[in-house]
Amino acid sequence: MNEEKEARISALAAEILNLSRDRILMQMRFLDVALAALVPEEKAGADGFSCDGKHLYYDAHAIIRAYRREQASVMRMLLHVLFHFLFSHGFRYERMEKEIWDLAADMAAEHAVMELMLPEAELRSDFAKKEVLAYFERQGVKLTAEVLYRHLRRNPLDLDDLMELSRLFFVDFHDTWNEGGEFSVSLADWKRIAERAKAELQSFSQGKNMRAVEENLTEATADRVDYRAFLQRFVVSGEAAELNDEEFDYIAYSYGMSQYGDKPIVEPLEYREVNRIHDFVIAIDTSASCRGEMVRAFLRHTYSIMKTSACFFDEMLVHIIQCDHQVRSDTVIHDQNELEEFLADGKLTGFGSTDFRPVFAYVEELIGRGEIGSLKGLIYFTDGRGIYPEKAPDYETVFAFLNESGLPLTVPPWAVRICIDEDMLTEREKERN
Repeated sequence: MNEEKEARISALAAEILNLSRDRILMQMRFLDVALAALVPEEKAGADGFSCDGKHLYYDAHAIIRAYRREQASVMRMLLHVLFHFLFSHGFRYERMEKEIWDLAADMAAEHAVMELMLPEAELRSDFAKKEVLAYFERQGVKLTAEVLYRHLRRNPLDLDDLMELSRLFFVDFHDTWNEGGEFSVSLADWKRIAERAKAELQSFSQGKNMRAVEENLTEATADRVDYRAFLQRFVVSGEAAELNDEEFDYIAYSYGMSQYGDKPIVEPLEYREVNRIHDFVIAIDTSASCRGEMVRAFLRHTYSIMKTSACFFDEMLVHIIQCDHQVRSDTVIHDQNELEEFLADGKLTGFGSTDFRPVFAYVEELIGRGEIGSLKGLIYFTDGRGIYPEKAPDYETVFAFLNESGLPLTVPPWAVRICIDEDMLTEREKERN
């Protein structure tokens, strides 16, 4: 009898789940691929939902209790879990403080769900959640998990407030978000799903306010680039004073040393063709919206790559240009000693509004006067808010954004866009100090 009862409970819970999934698909068709990626799997003894990126674990009894308590709760849990993985929340535990990241991720997911304005997914607790989220928005905090997390770390809550907010925004368990663990479906897989959802959202959201979903999807699909590897895009060929192993005849060298003592009959070639960076421009947006400590951290991180990767010539020409709405300074670096001195003593100037065009005009003047030779590329470190040039320059241009800013849609199509992980820069600064 108990087995029959459990079978009926399992069947009823599965029916509730299927009904909730169908309602989502009927109204939010841009989520179809994402929903199909989650495979429901009954897990006896669980107290609610959890997900490892592929399996949506649930307890049949818990599903029925939640549905009886509030019918919208199951559809809400589905959407909440779905947004966690569309927004890559489950893959971001590395270097995160668990309790703060759990709260930030839940707040971002709930904000996105409530923005959909689906009557079938509304909960009695939504009013209180909206009040909390509005409080953070009034402080200028963008409601993505990454930005909320950084804000909560810089402005820590006392333990009681943290626990209260965690209870308010709790929907699912994150015990399957194992730090450093392996997911059934990878981050790359979910990123492709998120990119598909973002593309579908463009046509679906006509006339609808979907800003929260779009911002979170933009954050999730942004390229986290290995900056060390990225600098290799700017290498040029040239001669450097290095032993050329490829063109050196070791047999003749060894024969001469054995026959004539310390007099080799062939000397190693002193120069070889290598790929390193020579002419290079780093433009720094020093407008009021770019924090000085992050600018310095970016320069120090870039320098540490230059210093350790041997990708620069001993003699180089690097312009560090500071600009807000006009060029404020241009520091020319010829070698690593000068670069180190600038990092130790260099002053940041400007802090007005942002216009990117003066930097490009100034660089063209330098090229015209012959002060820059074969410029391979320019990296512009900025928050992304400013006036961009309409015409593409003759050299490759990269706009490097802090992940807090995301990737603005106004960036011209000819520019390469990358995100620099602010948490990574912060960790590097801690290690340095």
